[in-house]
Amino acid sequence: MDGPVLTVHVAFTLTKRGGRKLVVVPDGMAQQRPRIDNTMVKAMARAFRWKRMLESGKYATIGDLAAHEKLPPSYLTRVLRLSLLSPSIVEEIVAGRHEAKLTLANLLEPFPAKWDGQLGHLRSSR
Repeated sequence: MDGPVLTVHVAFTLTKRGGRKLVVVPDGMAQQRPRIDNTMVKAMARAFRWKRMLESGKYATIGDLAAHEKLPPSYLTRVLRLSLLSPSIVEEIVAGRHEAKLTLANLLEPFPAKWDGQLGHLRSSR
């Protein structure tokens, strides 16, 4: 080599998100582009679809809907709860701007019903 050698160190971690490996850079560093977690987006879409089906009267109970969807009622209930997330959290997830540590498993855990407490709860639960 003819010129000086320059070594650059970048701190990062690898995590799984939506079944894929993702490079997570430290806070304050720019990320290249948003990463949309299709698993979370699909779960939220199902939640809002199931909510509409219940509200329309097409299915009288969660048990009826679960039987139609061929899913355990407990799973359907956990996913259906995603329709109660604050609009700002839903927007972040759909746009891929949510924190990399947020996973579908985190979202399926119980969270506060009040929107102003949800973001803090989700950040502290990871």
